[in-house]
Amino acid sequence: MNPPNGPVEGQAKKPSEQELVFLTQAYNFFYDICEEMRSESFWQKDPYYRFSRVRDAFLVYSEVLEYEPVGYFLEALKKARPPMEAELSKEFFLFIRNLLIHFPFFKSWDEVLFNKGLINWSKPGRTIDKFLAKFAGHDFVKYRIWDAENKKFEYVTISFPKVYGEGTEIMLKTFMPEREGMIFSMSLMRIVLDSQVEVEDPTNG
Repeated sequence: MNPPNGPVEGQAKKPSEQELVFLTQAYNFFYDICEEMRSESFWQKDPYYRFSRVRDAFLVYSEVLEYEPVGYFLEALKKARPPMEAELSKEFFLFIRNLLIHFPFFKSWDEVLFNKGLINWSKPGRTIDKFLAKFAGHDFVKYRIWDAENKKFEYVTISFPKVYGEGTEIMLKTFMPEREGMIFSMSLMRIVLDSQVEVEDPTNG
């Protein structure tokens, strides 16, 4: 992996030595998961294994969001890309990350079940609670992702709960199904991370 670099004109920033060490490890780790998921054999593996791998991807992605130039890129997405892409790239993925890290007792994507009481078991108004309060009732979002490996499009619909209130049970798979949801999430996360990778010109030198 080449050193990451800021994508937005006027906001270019070379990583410090410490940032480069972290980013190199984080990117390589994320790309390894991406490569693994491209194989059809991945989807034949145990549901807990698949869940663990995608959870790892969400965790490392959320850490890379702390790298300042990624924030510039996400701001640019709000102006240049379709509606909700920037929000999904940050707020939605952080919401999933927080679910997975704060409630680590689920063993598969389809098992993740929660409600307002569970989310606020210690204190209301934290990030998961705020996300659901903000996006409950939001229109669904449809995406089409090109699968270059299998030469076909993958389609996914991201749905939001109609209401978010006491006693309303919500399942992660109702936001998006496992396979299509994982493929979509990894594809969009990769777009964000790839924005920091310098592409070498093979004709130069």
